[in-house]
Amino acid sequence: MAKRSEQVKDVHFRADANGCLSRPAFEGAVVAALKREPVATMVHLDLDNLLVLNEKAGREAGDKAIGTVIAALSKCAAKEGWTLGRIGGDEFALLAPGTTLEPVFLRAEQLRQELDAALVKVVPRGQTCTVSIGVANTPRDTKSRGPASAEELMRNVDLALYSAKAAGRGTFAVFEPGPDINCDSQRPAVAAAR
Repeated sequence: MAKRSEQVKDVHFRADANGCLSRPAFEGAVVAALKREPVATMVHLDLDNLLVLNEKAGREAGDKAIGTVIAALSKCAAKEGWTLGRIGGDEFALLAPGTTLEPVFLRAEQLRQELDAALVKVVPRGQTCTVSIGVANTPRDTKSRGPASAEELMRNVDLALYSAKAAGRGTFAVFEPGPDINCDSQRPAVAAAR
């Protein structure tokens, strides 16, 4: 019985054909990367209006949008040497180990524009689907250091994504820590990029 349990658990940690890790596998990869390298930047992406697209154009249209994003993110991850994970149904994350915030921030905006352009080609006429992005960095945005900062980094990049969504979607935001980093009281600054 224990062997079957181990096999089932192993399935959850495999990457798909595009190299996109499951959430548990991505979280494990983040911890492992931060053991090797204390500096890392994370990008968290979410498709805007996917629910509306599914309701109005059908799940096939939504699946096509997700497939387009996965293909583009996989290509980006391979080119940049980043780790890609699917965090939820239409949420993805990229980890850039050993990379400071600025180059990833600039690449994230470029990536957002590329994804939006790719989505325009596959989304049915009259429908819209864009991408919102949040970006955070360790050690810049975390109190903890090394592997202990993984959970905090993921929480802060999530807050940056929520800020981008609140700013009207199709934007990106960078987490802006205050003088005393406390995730519950932070309000990420939004970079106006549409």
